[in-house]
Amino acid sequence: MNTQNPILKIAYDPIYAHPLPEGHRFPMLKYELIPGQLLFEGTITEENIFAPKPSSKETILLTHDAAYLDKLINQELSAREQRVIGFPQSPALTQRELIIAQGTIDCCSYALQNGVAMNIAGGTHHAFIDRGEGFCMLNDQAIAANYLLKNNLATSILIIDLDVHQGNGTAKLFEHENRVFTFSMHGKNNYPFRKEKSDLDVELLDGTNDETYLKLLSDELPELIEKVKPDIAFYLAGVDILETDKFGKLKVTLQGCKHRDEFVFNQLHKNKILCVVSMGGGYSADVKIITEAHCNTFRVAKDIYGL
Repeated sequence: MNTQNPILKIAYDPIYAHPLPEGHRFPMLKYELIPGQLLFEGTITEENIFAPKPSSKETILLTHDAAYLDKLINQELSAREQRVIGFPQSPALTQRELIIAQGTIDCCSYALQNGVAMNIAGGTHHAFIDRGEGFCMLNDQAIAANYLLKNNLATSILIIDLDVHQGNGTAKLFEHENRVFTFSMHGKNNYPFRKEKSDLDVELLDGTNDETYLKLLSDELPELIEKVKPDIAFYLAGVDILETDKFGKLKVTLQGCKHRDEFVFNQLHKNKILCVVSMGGGYSADVKIITEAHCNTFRVAKDIYGL
């Protein structure tokens, strides 16, 4: 641990808020608002923020198929492939994905110093080896996990995916990799409607409230940490579990979502497990609610890790 002026390091680049055609803009707006709010309230300063460079092709190919990556780079996705992803292709959007992936990798280095580091974007868990879907093109946490394994920087990795949607791409990517344990706690009746098999899937019924949600999490996570004994955990902190979310189907309050973050960080911190966070989804009609829920994740991490 770095004892000389440790600070919470946060990956952010203005391209995270890459402008999209009308009708696609809303999902990106939070990437401008989150750092702005954290800076305004004094939770962070400019010193906390770093701007990642694009990830190399060599690093991406540890996870994704070469033909698929070439399609992204050369703008050769078919109309159908773009519809499944949910975004129209553009060079700037591909660049954004490469930067997000490197941001999560760089966060691993900062977590080694301070215990935790956070990517304002990422959590692109619907990206498979050879395709994207559900607003995900390159799987940032899978790319970072494979980078760590390739470079002998970790021997046991836990992915804690608490987005309301199952991390189907992540589950499939690591189905034969016993050094990476995938844990997804998600809506049973939510997208993707054809689920993959994570190492541990906890399915949530429509209308799940704070008490039930937090009880399920507290029943599973401590035992999982004891079983896996990870060197590092990737935490996907989606806020689409909120009762205000347009697609989530759950009844978790803003305070319940914050308690979820507190529980995850406390479990990892007390067990001295490094933590890298990607933000994941959030689709409440009021973007202020999305921003507040995501900002709570940063505030809680800073408090628990004493940064």
